[in-house]
Amino acid sequence: MNRRDFLRRSICGALGGVGLYGAMGNLKLLEAAIGSYGANAFSDYKALVCVFMFGGNDALNMVIPRSATHYAQYAAARATLAVPQSDLLPLVPVSGGGASDGASYGLQSATGGGGDVGMAGLQGLFNSGRAAVLGNVGTLVVPVTKAQYQSGTATLPPQLFSHNDQQTYWQTSRSDDPRNLGWAGRIADLLQDANPGADIPMAMSLNFESGLARAAFSNQYVIGSGGPRTIGELQWNADRRAAFMPLMAGGAQAHPLERGFATAFTRYMENAGAVTDALDGAPQLATAFPDSSLGQQLAMVARLVSVRAALGLRRQIFFVSMGGFDHHDRLLENQPGLLAELSQALAAFDAATVELGVDGSVTTFTASDFGRTLSSNGDGSDHGWGAHHFITGGAVRGGRFYGKMPTLANDGPDDAGWGQIIPTTSVDQYSATLARWFGVGESEIDLIFPNLGNFAARDLGFFSPAGGGSGAVRAAAGQSRRRR
Repeated sequence: MNRRDFLRRSICGALGGVGLYGAMGNLKLLEAAIGSYGANAFSDYKALVCVFMFGGNDALNMVIPRSATHYAQYAAARATLAVPQSDLLPLVPVSGGGASDGASYGLQSATGGGGDVGMAGLQGLFNSGRAAVLGNVGTLVVPVTKAQYQSGTATLPPQLFSHNDQQTYWQTSRSDDPRNLGWAGRIADLLQDANPGADIPMAMSLNFESGLARAAFSNQYVIGSGGPRTIGELQWNADRRAAFMPLMAGGAQAHPLERGFATAFTRYMENAGAVTDALDGAPQLATAFPDSSLGQQLAMVARLVSVRAALGLRRQIFFVSMGGFDHHDRLLENQPGLLAELSQALAAFDAATVELGVDGSVTTFTASDFGRTLSSNGDGSDHGWGAHHFITGGAVRGGRFYGKMPTLANDGPDDAGWGQIIPTTSVDQYSATLARWFGVGESEIDLIFPNLGNFAARDLGFFSPAGGGSGAVRAAAGQSRRRR
């Protein structure tokens, strides 16, 4: 047994995987590991792209059973929210890759006409083996049964069904850190030395700072869909610029807050300059992206991936998002357009990674606040829990369903009450599988995801063995660290 495995098993054995942070100063252990992934840790390139659907996507009207018995159960439970069976675009899994309940499934079409409407883009990715469905995933501290939930004996994430709290938990996988560091931010901290000579941070968010990429030591860089953001008044008003810039000069600030602002501003300007220079030399992509908010965000991600070498990056993490999924009403009216936008943008981005020759090195995954209730409130659904999600990319074992699909029956075995479906796969398992593919070692995965040890499966299997490792150089670096 090597040192990493010994550390992981000792920690998990002593604590049962529960309360790792509080019991052993998990953050200090993680911080002590920073820098252990040095400049030679990775010889390859990999990127993770999170697509977050703010508001709580109704995934039960996104991935829908098609087979007669299962569809009838779905339609009875959803009542006024049921999508017509004729409006479903069939998902055709590879042999052995079907859903756990034996049902056939489809994706919602906006008009029932197939073609380029609705979710035809994601349908094509799944049916060609480039996308996978992860069923019924949600925030969990430990596995929860209906009996435990209804008796009040279950250990639950804080403020379940709250938008802000569940968005935070999805992006942090923990609740006891007052800094709310994101799990991707913790990865960026850990691997910050693995991008030698990088001109910009590993983690980048489109349009606003994300909780997912919030880190203790490594900054996230926020970029607009049209490129680096600039401070307009400093450009067009020469007098203001002349007055402002000397305040940013080194040694000009007396107060610590002034010095902190000057340092952050200088770093911002340097990052913007480096990205602008790199993008000026970016290749022109032939792939056409939809003229939607998400489409343009992912177009910028593709451009940034194309200049990874110029920016000195071997590992990148991106956060993009779309809103409008809080459908307490008008679900059937408004959700189809959002799902079409999601599907078309993901299909275009996948095509761009193929064009760039990095499709096996870029993995895109969806996330949201929570799922929504199986039961109808008349014209919409309310805050729920478990939901289905997509993982796309050339390294993904696509054309398959992962996780356990829930029973779609009101007051059924998976219904916690009021139609809120209890997840059977945790965010920790989902995120840890992504982190492992990205190159994070097993002992550090336990530090980043403190509740992972509470679940039987540490890896959900949606990457092929060839795509799940970190490269020979990374393995050699790990051996070097173990000899220290």
